[in-house]
Amino acid sequence: MALWGPSKTAMVTASEALPGRDQEMPVPERHAVLGTRLRPPFPVGMEVAVFGMGCFWGAEKLFWTAPGVTSTSVGYAGGFTVNPSYEEVCTARTGHTEVVMVAFDTDVTDFETMLRLFWEGHNPTQGMRQGNDIGTQYRSAIYVETAVQLAQAQASRDAFQAVLTQAGFGVITTEIAQSRPFYWAEPYHQQYLAKNPGGYCGLGGTGLRCG
Repeated sequence: MALWGPSKTAMVTASEALPGRDQEMPVPERHAVLGTRLRPPFPVGMEVAVFGMGCFWGAEKLFWTAPGVTSTSVGYAGGFTVNPSYEEVCTARTGHTEVVMVAFDTDVTDFETMLRLFWEGHNPTQGMRQGNDIGTQYRSAIYVETAVQLAQAQASRDAFQAVLTQAGFGVITTEIAQSRPFYWAEPYHQQYLAKNPGGYCGLGGTGLRCG
């Protein structure tokens, strides 16, 4: 899934971004593994957050296998292009990063657990890349729905930064923000590694524990 070239690491501006389209991407009704809805509304008691940690195939599998996670789906967020295609995102002219929307049951798990999976599941200090995947679409990001989640995400970043610094890693480059539009990726991307067990997975952390 890697696309090479120095231009891939430069964040596009709103005026330079591709326009996109009015038509939304079709979304499968049910999760291929969990059998639950991919789109909101989710049942009462669910919280939702969106995570970008490199290639979204492996990131989605990381979350759907976690206890308490009721639904996951992959898409694009953090940029400017409306309803982008994967091919457009790969040009680095949408501003979007590959992300996973995660719905989790607060009676079973919590946002802090989701954050721990996020920080430990990738290297958040790499800027516009994740391992061999290079470009703005692979940057690290957390997009939250509430002010409480925002504060929790920022506190967890600061705590993990201390761990990373002690181990000799650089500064966390993760974007943490509230209320960014989420655009679903193409149906073939949803639960990709369940449909293609031998498929590419670039997920890899630093080996350090968060908390």
